[in-house]
Amino acid sequence: MSELLNILNTPKFQSKTTLMQQFHELGIVPGDQVMVHSSLKSMGWIAGGAQAVVEAMMDTITEAGTIIMPAQSADNSDPVYWMQPPVPENWHQPIREHLPAFDPYLSGLRGMGKIAECFHRHPATIRSPHPSHSFMAWGTHAKDWMSEQPIDDSFGKKSPLAKMLQAKVKILFIGVGFDSCTALHYAEFVQESRSTSPQGAAMTRDGERVWQTYDCIDMDSERFPEIAKAFPGVISKGVLGQAETRIVDMKELVEFGIEWLKENPTT
Repeated sequence: MSELLNILNTPKFQSKTTLMQQFHELGIVPGDQVMVHSSLKSMGWIAGGAQAVVEAMMDTITEAGTIIMPAQSADNSDPVYWMQPPVPENWHQPIREHLPAFDPYLSGLRGMGKIAECFHRHPATIRSPHPSHSFMAWGTHAKDWMSEQPIDDSFGKKSPLAKMLQAKVKILFIGVGFDSCTALHYAEFVQESRSTSPQGAAMTRDGERVWQTYDCIDMDSERFPEIAKAFPGVISKGVLGQAETRIVDMKELVEFGIEWLKENPTT
C-alpha cells in the first residue's frame, strides 16, 4: 500500500499519544510482560510510524515490565530448503561456506515486520543467541530471558520461551493472526512424538566463523489457528491504530496447545 493510500484509509490522526491511550484501553499497563507480533501497515498512517509504536509500547509498559518480539533470521539456514525464493543448487555449498555468522546486532530479521526491525535498533534491546530463531527483549527480564538459546532446542525446554512460561506473559497480536504465534512452537518442541530434519546455520564458535549443522524439529505454524479456535480460554479483542488486536495469556494457550497436539498429531 502506498503512503497516500495509507493516509486516505486512516480516518483520523494517529500518533504516539493516541496509541498510548489505546494501549490503556487494551489493558496493557506498566510492569506487564508482553510478547508482540505486529503488522505496521495494518495500523494505518501514524505520525512517526514504527518508532511511534515502539515508543508508545515502551512508555506504556515501562522498564518495570518486559517487551519481547521474535527476531528470527530464517535466511541463516540451509539453502537446500529455501523456496521464497530458491537459489541455484550449485550455490548451496558456497552459501554454507560464505554466509556471514550470526551477529545479534548486525544480522537482519526476516519477515518480522517494521515494528520489530525498529525495536531491534533500540540500544537497550537484547537479542538471544540462536542464529535462526532468536528473540529480542527490552525491560526488566530482557537480560535473563535472552541469555541462552540452544541451537537444537530453540523453542523448547531450554529456550527463552521456557523462561517466559514461568512468568505471566501476555501475547499481543496487532493486525496478524495466530499463525504468527511463536510461543506455540514450544508446544511442538515438547511433544514426545516429533520429527526432525537436518539444518545448518552460520555462527561463531570459539572466535571462528563455522557452519554449524544440527537437527531441527519440524514445525507447522499453519496449525496454530486451529489451536486458537479450539482454545477455551479468554482471547481479548480490541483495536490499536486501525488494526484489530488479540491478547491471550501465553501459559494458558501453550499448555492447551501441548494437549491439543497430543490429541491431534500431524499425520
